[in-house]
This record gives sequence, C-alpha cells and structure tokens, in this order.
Amino acid sequence: MSSENKTTATSPALPQGEAPQISGAEALMRSLEHQGVKTIFGYPGGSIMPVFDALYDHQRALHHILVRHEQGAAHAAQGYARVANEVGVCLVTSGPGATNTITGIADAMIDSTPIVVIAGQVGTSFLGTDAFQEVDLVGITQPITKWSYQIRRAEDVAWAVARAFYIAKSGRPGPVVLDFAKNAQLEKVAYTPTKLDFIRSYVPVPDTEEETVIAAADLINNAERPLVLVGQGVELGNAQEELRTFLEKADMPAGCTLHGLSALSTNHPLNKGMLGMHGNLGPNVNTNKCDVLIAVGMRFDDRVTGNLATYAKQAKIIHFDIDPAEVNKNLKADIAVLGDCKQTLVAVTERLKKNQHTEWLDSFKVYEEMEEEKVIRPELYPKSKTLSMGEVVRAVSDATNHEAILVTDVGQNQMMAARYFKYTKDRSIVTSGGLGTMGFGLPAAIGATFGCPDRTVCVFMGDGGLQMNIQELGTIMEQQAPVKMIILNNNYLGNVRQWQAMFFNKRYSFTPMLNPDYMKICEGYNIASRKVYTREELKAAIDEMLGVDGPFLLEACVVEEGNVMPMTPPGGSVNQMLLEC
Repeated sequence: MSSENKTTATSPALPQGEAPQISGAEALMRSLEHQGVKTIFGYPGGSIMPVFDALYDHQRALHHILVRHEQGAAHAAQGYARVANEVGVCLVTSGPGATNTITGIADAMIDSTPIVVIAGQVGTSFLGTDAFQEVDLVGITQPITKWSYQIRRAEDVAWAVARAFYIAKSGRPGPVVLDFAKNAQLEKVAYTPTKLDFIRSYVPVPDTEEETVIAAADLINNAERPLVLVGQGVELGNAQEELRTFLEKADMPAGCTLHGLSALSTNHPLNKGMLGMHGNLGPNVNTNKCDVLIAVGMRFDDRVTGNLATYAKQAKIIHFDIDPAEVNKNLKADIAVLGDCKQTLVAVTERLKKNQHTEWLDSFKVYEEMEEEKVIRPELYPKSKTLSMGEVVRAVSDATNHEAILVTDVGQNQMMAARYFKYTKDRSIVTSGGLGTMGFGLPAAIGATFGCPDRTVCVFMGDGGLQMNIQELGTIMEQQAPVKMIILNNNYLGNVRQWQAMFFNKRYSFTPMLNPDYMKICEGYNIASRKVYTREELKAAIDEMLGVDGPFLLEACVVEEGNVMPMTPPGGSVNQMLLEC
C-alpha cells in the first residue's frame, strides 16, 4: 500500500473534492516527486527527523544516498547536477548539519550549479532563542544563493519547493536554500501539486536586442583575427551544437575555459585549447593579438585574464551572456548580446558570412609546436623513471577512449587532468573552478555516477585533497558507486609547493605531506585498489581499474617536485606565459 493510500485510509472523511490533510514533511516528499527528483544526498538529524520519517515511505521514488558528511552531500549534489543537467538535491539537519553545506553552496553559486539544499530548523517558537542546533541559515546563505527562504508553515511547502526549483534551474543556474522549521514539518496541510514558470520581478533570461545581434555579426564579418572564448554557459545552455555551427561558419578559432572544456571536442580543428593561468600557449598569447574577442557564457575570471590592464587592449569585445551582471563587470564590452546563448548564437550565426581565416589559424601552430616541445612532450614522455602526472592522466583518458567523465579535486591534479584529459562528449568535466574547493572531487564523483550511470566516472585527486573528504569512501562502499579514483601522489600540497618553488625561494613551509597507507584504508572499506610506481606497471593497473565493475582506487606515485606548465605568473599578462620554471 502506498503512503498516499495509507494517509487517505487513516484520514477523517472529507468533503468531495477536498484534498486530504498530510504533514508538511509528507508534502515535501510529494513536492520533490512532482519536480521529478529521483536522487537525494543527505544526512539525518533531530530537526529534520520528521522529513526522514516521511522519506521512509518514499524510498522507491526517491533514492536517498547517505553521505558521511554534509559537505559531501552538497558536493555530490553538484556533481549530479553538472552531468545530469538536473537540479541536485541535498537534505540535512539544522545547526552544524546546515553549516557544513556552506562550502558546497558557495561553490555552486560561483560555478552556476543548480542545487537545492533543504535543511531542518528549530520550531518557529524557538527561533532567536539560541535553541539547540539553531543557526540563522537564511542570514548566512543569502549572499551565496540565488534564493534563501525559511518555511514556517506547512501550507507554504508546495509553493516554496516549486519556487526553489524554478529559481535554481532557470536563467543562470545556482543554489537555493530552504530552511524548514520543525513545526512546519509536523503541521497538517491540504496538499496541492504546484509548479512555477514565472515570478514577478524575476527575469531569468533577458530580452535580446536585435541591434546588438546585428552589430555583433557585422563586427565578426569584418574581423581578420577573431578569437572565441568558450565558457560553461555553452554547456549550461545546451548550446554545444549552436557553438560549433557559429565557429565553423566564420572559421574562428576558440579557446575554452576550465568549465567550458567539454563544450567543444578536443579534436575539433578550431579548438585551440584551454585558456587561463595553466592553459595552452596559443589561445592565451593570441588573446593579445586578436582584433575581435568573442566571449560566450564566461565571466572573464582573473585566472583567465591575468592582468586586466594588459588584457586584449587591441581587440573589440563581444560578450554573449545570460546574466547582465557579468557584462562590464571585469572587462568593458563593446557589444553585449544578452540572452540564452542557445538562441543568441543562432541569431548571430544567421547573419554571418561564410568566411576563412587561414593565416590567422596558422598563427597558432608556432605556439603549439613550442608548447609541444617545451612542455607537453617532456610531460607525456618524461626521461625520468618516475611517473609524471600528465602521463598518468593521458593514459587513463586513452584507456577510456576519451569518453569518460572527468572529475577533479583542486590543485596540480586539477590542472594536469584538465590539460591532458581529452573530451569527445558534452558535460564531461566536473571541477571546482571559482571557489577552488579542495575536497570537492571525491563526493562530486559520487554524485556524477548517479547523475550519469551509463558513463565511466574518473576522479583525479592529490594526496591533500583526497584526505579532506576521505570519509566519503564509506558512501562509495555502501552504494558501490563505480567511481574510478586516481590519486596523483607526490607527497606534497603540490600547487602551493609549486608557488613556493617559483616565488618563495623554495621555502616549503608546511607543504610536505606525511601520508597514510591508502591501500590499507581501501582494504578497510572493501574497495579494490592498486599502487603503482613505474610506467611499466601503469597500463595493466589502469586496465584492472576499468575492468572492475565497482569502485577502484589507483594510487600513482608521481615525481615529487613536478610543476604544471605553462604558467602565467600572478599579476602577469596572458602573452607572457612561462614554459619552464
């Protein structure tokens, strides 16, 4: 018997057509189902207990993943959302349960990831009394969410959930927090399914002005050296095909931000590589040589631009974006094409002339050859006997036929993985970009396996980042989530060590790491694992990892003082990248 039938059977007789009375907690369950939610990441506690009790009767429809820490729930919801193109959901209790999600919420906000965090709260009669596990969650999260709301009455549940999901997913996506008072969880309400597609004064997609479309097309048509910067907005807007048509019609080279890497296949002839501090030489140097710079769904982050005082001063700037707040925030645009890039790219492309920029495209070759000789070949084919980070990444990418989802933690592992992994499918990179959250990788990879169960999920981590949320190995064990975990172990906090080596006279202040025996840890969690020291062992170990039907941890012992190059020094210009330390 379903929970709905149980409720109806025990309810008093109601006038014909009147909805049965159910608890606010039950209304939440039905509202989540009505929004199409199938997976929840969470951790129970006192102030959310009525909701978890209601969840007990909805386990067939709502698959709850018990994480081992609430930060893990938020990051797992992010990983789920990024690959599934759905809203990620996490469910936690009040006080420390809620505050433990703050890092994930802030990460989701700056990286435009749609998640809804539902947290328990003390009853309204206790608000403001410093009751046990009370915290002003709305006050804390308002600056780092699209919307944060406290549900104080059961009758507001359906409305609040509908509004939360609409806000999280529409326009530029982002996190929403619902702070659910305990009395509202217990109160009775006549539930009515609710969905929203309009909120007064909220404009998720601004109108596109035709004159900006015409002006952008004219500028591109007359450009001799156009360069397109591809951001995550292309993936969020499902505009990958529209982007390819746009690039190919005008024969324009493109560079991709970290989050935008899989929006354009690595082997596409117009894809000139990654932008940013550790990106590829060609697109970075030619940013300061192009005559028209076209940004699509990116925000001119400082890790992409370097020194703004010297960034693309010779170029006219066209900025495609759905969020008006991003236009002219960091870089003044000559033309701003506002709107959903799935539509705006098409509108501009229709007005473009079929063009060729052979000489301009050829100019990238000299930088590609230089980087290949100075950086890429030494990284992929090192002379030392010790494994390099890049060769491990490329070997895993090759073994998955470049079709896997790449998840990374933060640090050298992140930059090496982004540079040497290859992408052939959309939505294939999940990483913490704007906030740079160490500990993101492991729980985000768990979420990705549930968001896209038909694809291989490979997460690269450093020995530092793994230990920040290592408890989520327990979640992997319980769920048998088929995460392929690769530790690039150099016994350092590698990224900080690199900066110390380059800019602080090799004064390695608290960056060497004394690490545990990861093989024994995996044995305790009943997770298959293998440790490799040499390249002769590497291929067989990767084949073993990919051949296991469940989770696997591969620890690769890599060169301790390896560096991620090229590199734009802090405060430097994008055309002054260092190829060697």
